[in-house]
Amino acid sequence: MTSVVIHPTIDSGKDKGGGSFTGGTLVCECVTNPVKVKVKTDIAHNHACGCTKCWKPNGTLFSVVAVAPSDKIEVIENENKLAVVDPAALIQRHACKDCGVHMYGPVERDHPFKGLSFIHPERFEESGWAAPGFAAFVSSIIESGYNPDRMDGIRARLKELDLESYDCLSPALMDYIATWTAKKNGVSAS
Repeated sequence: MTSVVIHPTIDSGKDKGGGSFTGGTLVCECVTNPVKVKVKTDIAHNHACGCTKCWKPNGTLFSVVAVAPSDKIEVIENENKLAVVDPAALIQRHACKDCGVHMYGPVERDHPFKGLSFIHPERFEESGWAAPGFAAFVSSIIESGYNPDRMDGIRARLKELDLESYDCLSPALMDYIATWTAKKNGVSAS
């Protein structure tokens, strides 16, 4: 199964991190004047994502994406190189106009993820961040042109890598969304 390329940081063996990551600096791929974004906290919900919206390194099927509170994220260099990829999207992905790397994507409208920003932790200069814990939107790689007849191999590879495979988000995140929606609608848990 190792011939299936999920993502370089996953395929090379997931570093579980030390549990003491306190943040770091994300850097785009530009050799000259790279965009740098300071994340002043640990990350959460790191996962492999097969959606068609997330930035992926060339030749990979999945992105690696996590979240951090938006108020703990600050562009510290070359902010003028950033542009929002899709202003109509829920996640306002700010990408480098030169290299295309998505640097951070805040959720600003009324949504359970409001106040969080999506980031690609493999862009950290520092090591020690938590490894991906699951794979989300796995079937979505078909929308990128992946052969649907080969999906069993993808799911087998993800299982080999100890990444539970979902065609949405993990149960904990889906519960969080449902709880937020219930509270917004005045429904209390019993």
